[in-house]
Amino acid sequence: MVGIMNAMNLPPIETPCVKICVVDPDSGFCIGCGRTRGEIGGWLGMTPDERRLVMADLPVRVANLTRLRARRGGRAGRLRT
Repeated sequence: MVGIMNAMNLPPIETPCVKICVVDPDSGFCIGCGRTRGEIGGWLGMTPDERRLVMADLPVRVANLTRLRARRGGRAGRLRT
């Protein structure tokens, strides 16, 4: 059984996933982690350096998602109706 690879003996892969997987239709970024669908789908095929480059961009992406997104609820939403 030497040489058989499975998930139990693979090194862990860094991931920014926070298990909130919803892609914002306007930006194309996941609202949980900030990655695009392509980045999410290709994550396992990326090298560690490629993943780190993407992860370096994520805080700005997520901050922009929340800053640019119009709020719909709260007091302002109640006053509009």
